[in-house]
Amino acid sequence: MVGGEAAAAVEELVSGVRQAADFLEQFRSYSESEKQWKARMEFILRHLPDYRDPPDGGGRLDQLLSLSLVWANHLFLGCSYNKDLLDKVMEMADGTEVEDLPQFTTRSELMKKHQS
Repeated sequence: MVGGEAAAAVEELVSGVRQAADFLEQFRSYSESEKQWKARMEFILRHLPDYRDPPDGGGRLDQLLSLSLVWANHLFLGCSYNKDLLDKVMEMADGTEVEDLPQFTTRSELMKKHQS
């Protein structure tokens, strides 16, 4: 009997993960690679409980999606943002591991090299 209960609990957990992944798929950008999407989806899933929209609306999910795009754009495309915003998303992403990130040189770094 215990084995049946454990199997049912695992199946319920797997079903919940599938539902969450299916729900999130609607927010994937057509230009995101599989690697980018998996990283952004992990970011979203990690914070989704804290950003659920209240019954009266409120746009908390939109805010989370925007933060996830800021983080992904900074990591994968080298976009720069306001320091406070970047600090916030990097803190939110703490512990999220992404392999083989591209390396970017900022405009400021290029200007410093050019002036030397």
